[in-house]
Amino acid sequence: MKIEGRNSVFEALKSDSITVNSLMCEKGKSDSIISLARKSGVKVTFVDKKVLDKESTEGRHQGYIADVVEFEYCEVEDILNVSRQPFIVILDGINDPHNFGSIIRACECAGVDGIIIGKNRQVAVTDTVVRCSAGAVSHVKIARVTNVNNAIKQLKDNNVWVYALDMDGEEITAVNLKGAVAIVVGGEGNGVSQYARTLSDGIISLKLKGKVNSLNASVACGIALYEVVRQRG
Repeated sequence: MKIEGRNSVFEALKSDSITVNSLMCEKGKSDSIISLARKSGVKVTFVDKKVLDKESTEGRHQGYIADVVEFEYCEVEDILNVSRQPFIVILDGINDPHNFGSIIRACECAGVDGIIIGKNRQVAVTDTVVRCSAGAVSHVKIARVTNVNNAIKQLKDNNVWVYALDMDGEEITAVNLKGAVAIVVGGEGNGVSQYARTLSDGIISLKLKGKVNSLNASVACGIALYEVVRQRG
């Protein structure tokens, strides 16, 4: 997998969970990214910008493209073991890599202990996701499971309260989110699946005052996360 862009490459180099095999830099670069790469024993190659342009998937390399080992997912148990009162996000069918990357970034900023995604109907961690997360993917545990609904059951068996973020639920500020909690965020088109809603301990909603009756998945997720942060103090 390739990671490109200054922030994404820098965070990957600092991460203990991502292995950088090599780094291509634009000729003339000399900064902390290159110093860190060399200190970490990463092979650094300087090339013309046109070479990076050719290797780049989205044309946003900013002079850096790193070749890394494919993203290493963790287990649900690893997330549960992070804290006595874990703060978890479950993604139920996020297909847009830009949304996924933005959600990872929001989760890292909000102190989420881990993210759970499904193997089906869900975009995996790709180079686009890494770039959109601004490197945050290097610092967040992500578990990829065969069945999201079974993961919800597993969390509940471990005394985690699970809330689906969807329409027609209780206004989020009225719900106690201070303990061990998981927020289920649905896909861009269909929202949280009916079965996931049924399994959840409750449905929470955001108060919308405009004429548009829905928010982008990553925006809604970010608002919900910071309500949890607010309540936890």
